[in-house]
Amino acid sequence: MPTSTSTRAAEVIAVRPGPPLTGTVTVDGSKNAALPLLAAAGALGRPVRLGNIPANTDVKILLALLEQAGWHVARPVGEQTTAVLMPTESRHTHPELPQAAHIRASYYLVPALLARHGEARLPWPGGCRIGARGMDLHFKVYEAFGDRSAQDDPGYRIEAVTPRTGTVSLVLPFRSRGATVAAVLRAVTTGRPLQLGEPNLSPEVLSVLDALRSVGWETQISAHLLTLSPPSVGQKDAVVWQVPGDKIEAGTLACAIAATRGTARVNGVHGKDVTPLVTALRRLGIPASAEDNALRVHAQDTRPTSRPLRAIATLSPGGLDADFEPPLMALALGLPGTHLFADAINPGRHGNLLPQLARLGAEIEEIAPTECRLTGPQQLTGAGVEATDIRTGSALMVAGLTARGVTTVGGLDQLRRGHADLPGKLRALGADVCEVTP
Repeated sequence: MPTSTSTRAAEVIAVRPGPPLTGTVTVDGSKNAALPLLAAAGALGRPVRLGNIPANTDVKILLALLEQAGWHVARPVGEQTTAVLMPTESRHTHPELPQAAHIRASYYLVPALLARHGEARLPWPGGCRIGARGMDLHFKVYEAFGDRSAQDDPGYRIEAVTPRTGTVSLVLPFRSRGATVAAVLRAVTTGRPLQLGEPNLSPEVLSVLDALRSVGWETQISAHLLTLSPPSVGQKDAVVWQVPGDKIEAGTLACAIAATRGTARVNGVHGKDVTPLVTALRRLGIPASAEDNALRVHAQDTRPTSRPLRAIATLSPGGLDADFEPPLMALALGLPGTHLFADAINPGRHGNLLPQLARLGAEIEEIAPTECRLTGPQQLTGAGVEATDIRTGSALMVAGLTARGVTTVGGLDQLRRGHADLPGKLRALGADVCEVTP
């Protein structure tokens, strides 16, 4: 089973059905939380030691961008998941950051770049091709702080103008995670109080707020308002933060366990972060529970209910994260009932996922570009499929665990953007999964 980086580009993942998944596995740190925390470390202007950093490609790229933009990134000996970020004396003028085009989260760096260089010049962000997710709202956030923005075909430019004082108040038209993080980090780099209406309050945003609270920022959060106030006394000491466990990786593993009627424990994830996923599993008749630092699935005791599952992705606090929807769809294909799935947050995701599941024989009715319906149980048959984005790739692995024959998943570069080693975690639970070079 080759794993060297020299062969990875040619690899596919082969998945075959096998016994129920059992045992215990621990998830990596969350990609979606690590990226804004790294940007927050850069914006803070003091040494930050960040632990539980995942080794996926997106995080590696953001670390490289920070180094290219003037931060020193040190890896303590023997601590592969820890990095210490420190601002350096060197201040390159307008650093060129072409790698920023490879990940969507590059926009998190804007506040740190404004604080360090007075402007941010970045290419348009890349990442998963799952529909238009423009940055107009980000520009409005920076304009609320008095910054100027300009756009052209290659990318965009944000320029910090004469510093202002006083509280910044704005209301988001929808609960954008990216715009919420942009507002919070710009408040940090300007030292100004913030009142943000209709903020995104996902666990990934809350982890940034918890980190800032640890260094003296005061936060007040309600369902419709986030207020942020700077510390009364400036601090320069080093700080220690921790990336929370990956709730999406935990949810994907839980769906894989459930699909095989297994019983297993997934460690390293905050129970409250996976509560919406647990609710969906129980709706399908699958016993599951969320603990302080673990997710348990007892699918050997599954009692299919034929009740419809409505997996509707939402940005509302406590709602179903859009990234839970693809593995839940793969799971629901094997369970009785007519189930509805919708993801208007990422309007191109179904356009990626549904054709790949159809290659395995899935029959899914597309009601609208962002909404579909399926009736189970369906018997899938192994075939060659492609990870056209991170979550499509992980959902195809879940589907392959119950499909007759061999399912081969290509496009591993996409999968590895979000998961350092999802196949290895499935193997640890007994899945018949291997990476092979055709």
